[in-house]
Amino acid sequence: MSHEKNAGQLHSHCCPCGHDEGISRRGFIGGAALGGIALTGLSWSALQAAQGDGQLDTSPPRKPLTVKPIFLYSTPKRREKWSWRNWGGVETQAQADEEVGRIQGELNALAKAADFPVKFLPIAAIRSGRELAGMADIETADAIIAYPAGGGTGDVQAICNLGKDTIIFVRHKSGPLYLWYEIISPRLLRAHTDDLVTPTVDFEDVVVDDQDEILWRLRALCGLHNTVGSRIVAVGGPGGWAQPSDKIVELVNDRWQLDIRTVSYDELGGLIKAAREDKAEVELAVRRAEAYLKLPGTSLETKREWVDNGFVLEQLFRKLMAQAECRAMTINQCMGTIMPMSDTTACLPLSTLNDDGYLAFCESDFVVVPTGILMGNITGQPPFLHNPTYPHGDIITLAHCTAPRKMDGKNLEPVQIVTHFESDFGVAPKVNMRKGQRLTSAIPDFSAEQFYGLTSEIVDHPFLPICRSQIDVRFECDPGVLAQHMRGFHWMTVYGDYMQEMAYALKKIPIKWEVLG
Repeated sequence: MSHEKNAGQLHSHCCPCGHDEGISRRGFIGGAALGGIALTGLSWSALQAAQGDGQLDTSPPRKPLTVKPIFLYSTPKRREKWSWRNWGGVETQAQADEEVGRIQGELNALAKAADFPVKFLPIAAIRSGRELAGMADIETADAIIAYPAGGGTGDVQAICNLGKDTIIFVRHKSGPLYLWYEIISPRLLRAHTDDLVTPTVDFEDVVVDDQDEILWRLRALCGLHNTVGSRIVAVGGPGGWAQPSDKIVELVNDRWQLDIRTVSYDELGGLIKAAREDKAEVELAVRRAEAYLKLPGTSLETKREWVDNGFVLEQLFRKLMAQAECRAMTINQCMGTIMPMSDTTACLPLSTLNDDGYLAFCESDFVVVPTGILMGNITGQPPFLHNPTYPHGDIITLAHCTAPRKMDGKNLEPVQIVTHFESDFGVAPKVNMRKGQRLTSAIPDFSAEQFYGLTSEIVDHPFLPICRSQIDVRFECDPGVLAQHMRGFHWMTVYGDYMQEMAYALKKIPIKWEVLG
C-alpha cells in the first residue's frame, strides 16, 4: 500500500474493488453505467433450458475467412511491326488455363497449411474488370487475392475497388512472370506520381512469389474479421483504466464497432445464488474441479471449496456467453463486488475459459480488451492480459492473476492454484510459463491511435509478492526507449512472433503500430 498525503490512500489493487476508504489505482473507471446493450432473458431457468440437459456450453470457433481469388489475364494478338504484347508469360488461353490450375494448387496448399479457419471460393478467371459485375459470390467474400498476370490499370483498379481487403500476388520466378510484377508500383499504387495514391491498397498488400507471405496476411485478416463488429459480454459494464467513460465508448465504437452486451451485478448476484442452489450444477462443478486438480502439473495451495465455487462461476459465465451468442467476456469490479456473491474470485474461471477457447478478461478495461480479442483471433491462442512494470537493463516483469495455462492454444503449462494476491482470498492460477519462450506484447495507447509492439523471451517465472502469474522477460531494445514508449497501462501478450500480423491488421482499423527494438 502506498500513501499520498494530498490524495487519500491509494491501494495497489488491480481493479476497482469497492473499498470505502480511498480509491484503487484503477478507481477512475466510469463504472457499470458505461454503455452497451443490456443482456436480457437472464433467469437461471432460461439459461439452463437454453443449454440443454446435462450439457456444458463450449466456445464457438472462429469464423472462417472467406477469400475470393481473381485471376486477371490477357490474350494479345500478334501484330506485325508493332508492340503487340506486354511483359509476362501468360499470353494464350492455354497458358491462362495452366495458370489457373497452378493457382488452385497453391490455394489448396495454403488451406492445408493454415492454422486459422479459411475458405477459398472458386477462382474467377477474367480478362476485364467489367466481368466482375454480377459475380454473386464476391459479396460473400471477406477478402480478395488478385493475380494480375495481365490486364490494364482500370481492370486491376476495379478489383481493388470491390470494397474488400485485397492482397495482390505477382509472379517473378514461381511461375510465368506477371505483367504487374513490373508496373504494380508506378501504375497502380503511385498512379504515375512519387507517392502512394491508391486508397484501397498499399505497398504491404503486394506479395511476390512467396506463399508464406500470403499466409500470414490471411492470418491477420482472419483475426481482423473475427474482431471488428464482434460481440462481448461485459459483466458490470465496460470500463477503461483512468479514462473518461464516454471517451472509451466512443473509441470502441469508432475503431472496433464492438457489440457490448452488459450484465449488471444485481442480475449476476441472483444468477450466482440460483446456480449455487442448483444441486446438479454444483455437482458438475465439483466433478470438473476434481478433474482439473488431477491434471499433470497442477498444485493446489488454497481451499478446495473456493475451487469448486470457481467452477460454478465459470459455468455461469459460459451460459452468459451462450445467451449472447459470443465467445468473449470481461468482468468489471472483479476485485470486490464479485467475491461476496460467489465466495471465490473470478481469476481461475477466466483462466479455464481461456484454456477452452474463449477470450475472457478481467477488469473490463476496453482500452486493451479489443487488442486482446484481436490477438486471440489472429493467433488462435489466449492472450495474457497483464500489468507491466518498469524496464531496467534488458528485463521487465509482467504480471496478473488470470493467466491462461494453454498459452500456445494446446498444451497446459504447470500451475500453482493459490489465492488472489491483493485479497489473499479465493483462487488464482500462478501459471509457470515456459522459460525461453518467445513472446509478442501489444502496448495499446489510451487514444487508440498508436500502439507499440515488443518481442521478448521469458527468462524466469518468480514468486514475487505481486499478481500471481508473473514472468520476467528479456527484451531487445534499449530500456530507455521502452520506458519512453510505454502507453496506456495494461498490455496483452501471446506466445510466438506475430508482429507482422498485428501491424497488418491494425493498419486497417486504422491504428499505427511500431515495433520497439
